Amino acid sequence: MKTVFMGTPDFAAVILKALTESRHQVAYAVTQPDKAKNRGKKIQYTPVKEIALENGIEVLQPERVRGNEEFIQTLRECRPDIMIVAAYGQILPKEVLELPKYGCINVHASLLPKLRGAAPIQKAIIDGEKETGVTIMQMAEGLDTGDMLLKEAVEIGSMNYSQLHDRLAEMGSKLLLKALDLIEEGKAEPKKQDDSLSTYAHMISKHDGKVSFERSPEEIERLIRGFDPWPGAFCDCGEIVMKLWKAQPLDEDTRGIQPGTVISADEKGMKVACGGRALMVTEIQVPGKKRVKVGDYLKGNRIEAGTVLR
Repeated sequence: MKTVFMGTPDFAAVILKALTESRHQVAYAVTQPDKAKNRGKKIQYTPVKEIALENGIEVLQPERVRGNEEFIQTLRECRPDIMIVAAYGQILPKEVLELPKYGCINVHASLLPKLRGAAPIQKAIIDGEKETGVTIMQMAEGLDTGDMLLKEAVEIGSMNYSQLHDRLAEMGSKLLLKALDLIEEGKAEPKKQDDSLSTYAHMISKHDGKVSFERSPEEIERLIRGFDPWPGAFCDCGEIVMKLWKAQPLDEDTRGIQPGTVISADEKGMKVACGGRALMVTEIQVPGKKRVKVGDYLKGNRIEAGTVLR
């Protein structure tokens, strides 16, 4: 089929790469505009643009889609059979959704109707979901509300965001190609979502990584995994911002100890009171340094028992 692909981050780039290796033609790759990154303000291509250029695919980067007649006319002239969307970053208007022969389908990283929205992978981990997955969905005007074509689940276990992201991107690639075959053969069986079961995963910001030690050790450990590698779970340790990268809940009663208090710090890790029990933090990072095990950090630095992390 003749396709137009719309996506921006690494998740979408993995799916685009699989599409380029399939029998389907990619007429355009549509992605968000390039942005200046870091202190040098060097322009950085989106991951989807990188894959598109490597495969000789023309790239379109409209500032906005809604009301952009020039962009929409380009799509009309292309006459795609189908448009494929994966973490693009803009809501598509009805005239775009209805433009292709088979409409637009979305590769969404959750088991819809659970976790609609921008950050389903992080929220699945942070909320303590036992499983998540990928849904291939026929797009409608609402946010991730369209009929479902295919779903596949995976157990989250102890995976962090990076690990789960890669697993879901791989699953999504395979599921997309399967869905395209079903659509082309007229065998797709759309299933409506039960809106009463829907939940929402809001967009993540850096501030969301701030740890509240009033929470249980399990909640904090999931926050750490859910925000690894970005934005990272962090707290204030004295005058420095400390990132927490690995931790393990302990069945140790800390009631009566102020949440955030360091109970001990040694080669095993940094034991912290939180939510009435303890959390053993085993890997940290301080500004300007790499991630290290707590034991290695303590070889040249001190974390005094009684220090209160905030």
